[in-house]
Amino acid sequence: MTQTTYEYQDVEGGSPIKMWTRGVPVDDKAREQLTKAAKMPFIFKHVAAMPDVHVGIGATVGSVIPTKGAVIPAAVGVDIGCGMMAARTSLMASDLPDNLAGIRSAIEAAVPHGRTAGRGKRDKGSWGDPPPAVVDAWVKLAERFGRIVAKYPRLKNTNNLVHLGTLGTGNHFIELCLDTEQRVWVMLHSGSRGVGNAIGTFFIELAKQDMRKWHINLPDQDLAYFPEGTDHFDDYVEAVEWAQDFAALNRRVMMTHVLDALRGQIAKPFEADCEAVNCHHNYVTRENHFGENVLVTRKGAVRAAKGTMGIIPGSMGAKSFIVRGLGNAESFDSCSHGAGRVMSRTQAKKLVTLDEHVADTAGVECRKDEGVIDETPKAYKPIEAVMAAQADLVEIVHTLKQVVCVKG
Repeated sequence: MTQTTYEYQDVEGGSPIKMWTRGVPVDDKAREQLTKAAKMPFIFKHVAAMPDVHVGIGATVGSVIPTKGAVIPAAVGVDIGCGMMAARTSLMASDLPDNLAGIRSAIEAAVPHGRTAGRGKRDKGSWGDPPPAVVDAWVKLAERFGRIVAKYPRLKNTNNLVHLGTLGTGNHFIELCLDTEQRVWVMLHSGSRGVGNAIGTFFIELAKQDMRKWHINLPDQDLAYFPEGTDHFDDYVEAVEWAQDFAALNRRVMMTHVLDALRGQIAKPFEADCEAVNCHHNYVTRENHFGENVLVTRKGAVRAAKGTMGIIPGSMGAKSFIVRGLGNAESFDSCSHGAGRVMSRTQAKKLVTLDEHVADTAGVECRKDEGVIDETPKAYKPIEAVMAAQADLVEIVHTLKQVVCVKG
């Protein structure tokens, strides 16, 4: 095992924080947010901060929050089950056309992406008429969703079926990548879409109502929680597990459509099940750590148990990594979920010029317009520094560089 690389921070009146952030900038507001979470009375052992740590809503993105007897819905967030999927194909770089614009257009046509704001218009990021394969996939989720909706009817009229197999906006993407041996990979990033957002938003508000009802004072109202043994706890766990399953299926459906689009552009037959990884990085699950059964909330963090495969993407102009977990107990078997932001979306739009964005995405067939400046490489921490800071959490198996990037 590599020498331990975390920094230890005591929290007065709370549990300590262990931070894998050496050589990586950490915002003071992120430290403050971690401290508030560490003061919750049901934290188990300590809070772990990953090298991509930055301020989030409710809890810090890039944090691992182990709890006993309670769950914090805002720590999971509203993009429940958000995560990554990657599949290595049997194609080589030499099998790709010189101009990749056609491949990008085909992927954009195959997978709904982006969002249409305003009422009365169909959202371009959803299916108008879901294809048969999407309807068939939904069957796997429909019965459990019906049970959740029976208890909470307001969750029924959400973007559920029409968002299955769709990308969304923001930092979600679909990429064609090459590894160091020039093999072609397909990689994508998305979560539980509109229905997950509705579930997360609803239960976060419900937890806040419960706190007010029980007159519980919190260091931050976004740390409102459900105690184990209450109806709302059980209902939230049921709903969040369903949303996590939706997210994983969403990625599988998208991957199928992307590979079909690729086959329409490349005459050479190819396989794509050589090496596939599908992992969440916004979720809560029951695990055993330090000999005890606990709830582990990973907000912008990936499970990195010994031998477990994961994906750590860089920004749209940087490298990404397929990794294998080293099973570091101190991090609760976790690693970072990406590079992590150093600029808010608003800051990026103010500080980064379009010329800089074009230069930083040179060699990548992607959007090079004002609308994606908030996702430009300069808005993120350097991925190499992030990987160096967590050398005792994961080992790198494959290093990827994107050649096509589709953004919503």
